[in-house]
Amino acid sequence: MIIAIDGPAASGKGTLGKRLAAHYGYRHLDTGLIYRAVAKAMLDAGATLTDEARAAALAEALDPGLFGDPALKSQAVGDAASIVSALPKVRAALVTFQRTFAAGPPGAVLDGRDIGTVICPDADVKIFVVAAPEVRARRRTLEMQGRGETADEAVVLADILKRDERDRNRSAAPLKRADDAFELDNSDLDIEGGVQAAIAIVEKVRGGR
Repeated sequence: MIIAIDGPAASGKGTLGKRLAAHYGYRHLDTGLIYRAVAKAMLDAGATLTDEARAAALAEALDPGLFGDPALKSQAVGDAASIVSALPKVRAALVTFQRTFAAGPPGAVLDGRDIGTVICPDADVKIFVVAAPEVRARRRTLEMQGRGETADEAVVLADILKRDERDRNRSAAPLKRADDAFELDNSDLDIEGGVQAAIAIVEKVRGGR
């Protein structure tokens, strides 16, 4: 089974995806880390973030071993990833990587922004996770402060709104809900509540077979 989880950043889909994968004994891939790894490589190389050819080359040579680097979670890398991920050649270079992961046994949960629409359009279950921008800003601020970073919630909110606008309007795989995806609004749910809501969706789909 392939479970696709999409939605805007800081909506809680990353933690939800990891917990859902653990519940079913599936493998989990936070696809946002892929783009963050490419973005960090661009920053480390001092390259212009809009240099599509350079970014695509780094994407093709991506080392999965880099996904655990704590630096990938920084605000700077996140901002850079939003720019790099909008480059069509970068997205094309990473499609095979993601689809190969999704196809492996015993099953997989992938979370990102285009899993149910582009990467795995035939996923067994598609969940589109949303939360109010203000809630997401609060979550992101707490996450950053937890890493010892200085964070202004108002600035974080402005960045989230700007990134949402950019992701919704990019030409390559824009952020949108798949027609057959279930929407899960976890604005008022804690982690456990969101996980249980997601499990209920999966079980509903499985029961309908």
